[in-house]
Amino acid sequence: MTTNELKRLLEQNPDKKIHFLLPDFGLIPVHFHITEVGHVRKDFIDCGGTQRLTSTCVLQAWVADDEDHSLTAGKLASILKLADKILPSEDLAVEIEFEAPLISQFPMESSEVTADTIVFHLATKHTDCLAKEKCGVESENSSCCSTESGCC
Repeated sequence: MTTNELKRLLEQNPDKKIHFLLPDFGLIPVHFHITEVGHVRKDFIDCGGTQRLTSTCVLQAWVADDEDHSLTAGKLASILKLADKILPSEDLAVEIEFEAPLISQFPMESSEVTADTIVFHLATKHTDCLAKEKCGVESENSSCCSTESGCC
């Protein structure tokens, strides 16, 4: 889900509560706060020597002891509006950062609107070799990290 898609959904449903469904089907406790909206840019070189860039919008969810608190879509939309000055694009992928029990980032995969709630389905992130053709990962006889492959 991109920042633009998220903003549009929140603005269309300002009075709805928000739930974040974790990949294991547990929920981030409904009394969470969004304490940060960040732009995260990662410049890197893959093991094949290609320079790459990723850029995301990360929303930090934090749970306090105030269990009577719940964030509405309209309130989250106003928090995102404050971040317009630091987000370079409306098309950034959105991730939720949450301590469950380790600090992890979960991409927002999809959403579901019910009568009184927007449920955001969160996914997991995975590592990958971005230079498979140079590393020979696709063939059974080669390994990304072999010295013969010319990478890693």
